[in-house]
Amino acid sequence: MGGIALLAREKGHQVTGSDTNVYPPMSTMLAEQGVAIIQGFQPHDLPADSETIVVGNVMRRGLEIVEHMLDHNLPYTSGPQWLGEHILKDRWVLAVAGTHGKTTTASMLAWILEYAGLKPGFLIGGVPENFGVSARLGDSPFFVVEADEYDTAFFDKRSKFVHYHPRTVILNNLEYDHADIFPDVQAIKTQFHHLMRTVPGSGLAVVNAQDANLKDTLAMGCWTPVETFADGDWRAEYLQADGSEFRVFCKGLEQGVVRWDLLGEHNVNNGLAAIAAARHAGVPTEHAVAALAEFQGVKRRMQVRGTVRGVTVYDDFAHHPTAITTTLAGLRAKVGKARIIALLEPRSNTMRMGTHGEAVAAALQVADHAFIYQLPEWDDIDALVATVAQLAQAGDHILVMSNGGFGGIHDKLLLTLAD
Repeated sequence: MGGIALLAREKGHQVTGSDTNVYPPMSTMLAEQGVAIIQGFQPHDLPADSETIVVGNVMRRGLEIVEHMLDHNLPYTSGPQWLGEHILKDRWVLAVAGTHGKTTTASMLAWILEYAGLKPGFLIGGVPENFGVSARLGDSPFFVVEADEYDTAFFDKRSKFVHYHPRTVILNNLEYDHADIFPDVQAIKTQFHHLMRTVPGSGLAVVNAQDANLKDTLAMGCWTPVETFADGDWRAEYLQADGSEFRVFCKGLEQGVVRWDLLGEHNVNNGLAAIAAARHAGVPTEHAVAALAEFQGVKRRMQVRGTVRGVTVYDDFAHHPTAITTTLAGLRAKVGKARIIALLEPRSNTMRMGTHGEAVAAALQVADHAFIYQLPEWDDIDALVATVAQLAQAGDHILVMSNGGFGGIHDKLLLTLAD
């Protein structure tokens, strides 16, 4: 929603928005871009002369502000629908879908197109370091969008991505998630099938060959050429075990070597998918390989927040067992036998419901110590910070994982370690 606000402002609209507990990097980015944020959801914050009220999916019937909007017949739409109708309808849309890796892969793809001089537009659910903003209109036909399977709004229960009508689509992976809206994985496959129904026959689907659920989804119907990655058409030969250097192959032919600062098999696969999608948009593979060498990552994706007294603190968005597993595996490959202290805030609806409880426990076993911030066991972040800081010693790596602000724990850890 923050990115959509930026796009609307760039198109010349006056934009305001309301939310609660807004946290960086989105809060600071919106402030820097001149988008006013109103705290809370009050009916009087909706101007009666609004051209359009763009409703996020946190809104629901029964909220006073929603009932006011409906009672007064104010014009409203959803974020994905507004995006589709006002931004994407005349563009070559490159959509990145999947349970994991959407933000990073979309950021890689946008950067490859930028590096090639194509000046793409983009809307990404994070802040790519190469751009410093999560969205822009761009100056070419190409538009990269992070394509989420979560539902659109209280009045539109389809997945967001059915509004985007991509010509190029990446399907990174498909696992069970969003237990608050999907009863089982088959329901998610159905939504991905609906997405595939919108991709033209002249388009391209870039699909993870190792994902059985994606194979099932394509078997439900696919009218678009498919290229596979992780195996099949696009694959990598590791030159460094941690994934920081790998050779790229397309249909058995070497395309070049990627040397970058990212870690882990998941990021190698993200990179392969981005290279394949960019080639469909006309970027030669050797240019894409060169671009990834200058890819700076995404805020809150294995982002080093600081090193104090030999202890390094990382910030990562991981909030699903698979993401936790791959993130920890990448860090372990990098640091070897050094101690890893993992801090997890189970904040998503699915995690809070306990759907992934046993899988989370297994995922955290790579760490030497693990702390889960969950009421009532931990109800005081300062106490958690003090405990972890006392435990930490020179050479340790503290990995903080949350898809929220986690009470500013990263800065608190660094300050406490310094003391």
